[in-house]
Amino acid sequence: MWLFVGVIMFTQLSNQLESAFKKLRGHGRITESNVTDAMREVRLALLEADVDFKVAKDFIASVKEKALGAEVLTSVTPGQQIVKIFHDELTRVLGGEAASLDLQPPARVVMAGLNGAGKTTTSAKLAQLLKKEGRRPVLVACDLVRPAAIDQLVTLAKQIDVPVYAPSKEEKDVLKVANAGLRFAAEHQATVTIFDTAGRQDLDRGMIGELGKLCEMLQPKEVLLVADSATGQQAVNVAKTFQEAVKLTGIVLTRVDGDARGGAALSMRTVTGLPVKYIGEGEKLNQLSVFHPQRMAGRILGMGDVVSLVEAAAENIDADEAKRMEDRLKRAEFDFNDLLAQMKMLRKLGPLENLLGMLPGMSKLGPLSVDEKQMRRSEAIMLSMTPKERCRPEIINGSRRKRIAKGSGTSVTAVNQLLRQVSEMRKLMRSKGKMRQLMKQMGGGGNKFGF
Repeated sequence: MWLFVGVIMFTQLSNQLESAFKKLRGHGRITESNVTDAMREVRLALLEADVDFKVAKDFIASVKEKALGAEVLTSVTPGQQIVKIFHDELTRVLGGEAASLDLQPPARVVMAGLNGAGKTTTSAKLAQLLKKEGRRPVLVACDLVRPAAIDQLVTLAKQIDVPVYAPSKEEKDVLKVANAGLRFAAEHQATVTIFDTAGRQDLDRGMIGELGKLCEMLQPKEVLLVADSATGQQAVNVAKTFQEAVKLTGIVLTRVDGDARGGAALSMRTVTGLPVKYIGEGEKLNQLSVFHPQRMAGRILGMGDVVSLVEAAAENIDADEAKRMEDRLKRAEFDFNDLLAQMKMLRKLGPLENLLGMLPGMSKLGPLSVDEKQMRRSEAIMLSMTPKERCRPEIINGSRRKRIAKGSGTSVTAVNQLLRQVSEMRKLMRSKGKMRQLMKQMGGGGNKFGF
C-alpha cells in the first residue's frame, strides 16, 4: 500500500542480471554463443556496479566454464541452470560460509576505519548483538581525536544498557586509555571488550601507527575494519591499505541499505582475502546482521532471503499476536486496528525496504521502497478515529471524515484514499483467486500461504 520508487541494496545489479537471464530462458539449450552473449551483459553489469575489474573478469570466466561444461537437467531450463551456477559462484565470491568472531577469552575486538564510516555506531551495534547472544560486552572509547566520539559512545551505550569506559576529554594517551579500559572490563566481569578507535578523513601514518601500537599491546583476537559500502572501490582500497599495516581479521560493511550497486561487498573478499563478518542496514542500533554469503547471493539474484526474514520475525514478533492476525486475515476480518497492529509489527523488523528485498520475486516488480512520511500520515489518520470507527470503517460518513482529517492534520482526500485502500484490501481477501494471483506475482506460488 505504501510502495514507491526508491533504492535498496543491489537494485541496479539485480535488475541488469534479471535482464541477462531473461534472454537465456528463451533458448532450448545452452550453447557457447548464447552463454557468451549473456556473460557479456553480466560483465558490464558487474563493472557498472563498481565491482573490481579483475574480480569481474575471473568471475565471468569461472561461470562460463561451468555453464558450458554442465549437463542440463531435464527438470530445469537452460536459463535456470545458468542462474544456479551463477548463484553458487556468487556465494563463493562473497565468502562461501558466514564467518564468526573469535571470542575465546580474552575476547578483545578492535574497531578500525576512517571517520564517517560509522565506526562508533557499529561498535555499539556489535555490543548489542553480542549482548543478545548472552555475552557480557563492555565498550572502551579509544577515539581521542574526534571531539564528539566519546560522548557519542557513552550515549549509545546507555541506550543499549552496556557498560562503557570513557576517559577524560584531556586524555591523549590511547595506550593508557586501553589499559584503563581493560581494568574497567575486568571489574564488570566482561566476556567481550570492544575498543572504538580513532579514524581520520584520509589514511595517514599517525593513525596507522597509533592503531598498530594499540593492537600490539592488546593482542586482540579480532580487528574489524568498518567500511562504508556506498563508497564502492574506495572502500576496497581502504581495506587493502589497512591490511598492509595491521593484521585485520574481518570487515563490517555499513550503509548497505543505501548501496544500490553493491560493488564493495562483491569485491572485498576476493581483493583482500578477508571475510565480511557483518553488515549494517540502517541507523538503528538493532540493524547489524551477520553476513551470510549464500543468503546475499539469493537477494542479488531476486530469490529473496526468506531465512533472514523468518529469523527477524521470530526475534521481534509475538507469536500469539501473529496467529491472531493470521486468523483474522483468513476470515477477511480486516480493520484499521489490524492495520495499526501490522505497521507496529513490521517496524520491529527494521527498515521496510530491506524486508521487501528479502521477499522472493519482489525485485521483478522494480526498485521498491517505503514512504515513511505517508505511513506516518496514515497512522495519524487511524489514531484520529474513534475505536468504533477503526472497527467498522463503513460507518465513517462525510462529517466523520472531516473530523478525522482535522484531527490528523491531513485532508479529507487523504482520509478517503486510506478508506479506499482498506476497502480494496478487504475485497482482495474475500477473493481466494485474487490472493493466489498476488502471491504468484510475488514469487510465492500461492498454496503454501494457505490461500
